Amino acid sequence: MPLVVANGTKINYAERGTGEPVVLVMGTGSPGSAWQLHQVPALVAAGYRVITFDNRGIAPLPPGVAKPTIDDLVGDVVALVERICGGRARLVGTSMGAHVVQEVMVARPDLVHQSVLMATRGRTDTFRGALATAEAAIALGEAKLPPQLHAVWRLIQSLSPHTLNDETQARSWLSLMEFFPPSLEVAGAQTELERMADRLDAYRALTPPPDGCLVIGFADDLVTPPHLGREVADAIPGARFEEIERCGHFGYLERPDAVNALLINFFRSMADTAYQQ
Repeated sequence: MPLVVANGTKINYAERGTGEPVVLVMGTGSPGSAWQLHQVPALVAAGYRVITFDNRGIAPLPPGVAKPTIDDLVGDVVALVERICGGRARLVGTSMGAHVVQEVMVARPDLVHQSVLMATRGRTDTFRGALATAEAAIALGEAKLPPQLHAVWRLIQSLSPHTLNDETQARSWLSLMEFFPPSLEVAGAQTELERMADRLDAYRALTPPPDGCLVIGFADDLVTPPHLGREVADAIPGARFEEIERCGHFGYLERPDAVNALLINFFRSMADTAYQQ
């Protein structure tokens, strides 16, 4: 994988395709390679150069290394866009990755051509705050859940009941978790970032991307329900909101065709020549 040293760290990234750059920013505890399953092939086929990378903290941190802050993650995306994207890109984030993209839009609006925010929010409500506190206690404490219980817990949080109640799909997801079990150790360094302050006023004041912002909510998302994403869309000047049915927090994996169609249609909604303006 290519390596860029920037923002005080080494960033391993992958890129495929040619054309205008799209940077995909993953959520808590998941590697950038998760985008390779569905979004990268679709965007490459649509004519874009697609960059994926691992957020800081995706691997267990060595002793003595500080846990990443949201400012660290924002700085890493800024460094990637400046170093390998020519100073401007389309940014797509999901969950924590959407939070990062939102903060890039606040700090460096000049770097964002278009943005897509999936499964996002602009504040921590009561239940999501309790969930983040509980997950941090498990991830960073001494007591650990058995792997099977953790896998089932993650699927209950992240998938739609329509998926879990389908025998074939449920077996497939459980098998996937058996081969690639979620790791609390991997997520632990990022978990505390889930407790975000209320940022809606900051988003109301930001300069929107020249070709717009799209917020995508997943109808059955328990972690970041659509009404919290709609608040973000209402706050960001000119942003659009779309909701995809029959999927949960992992909507980009559960309903990839619907997600990819929204992404590509949104990117093409403005003439690509506007990118050069």
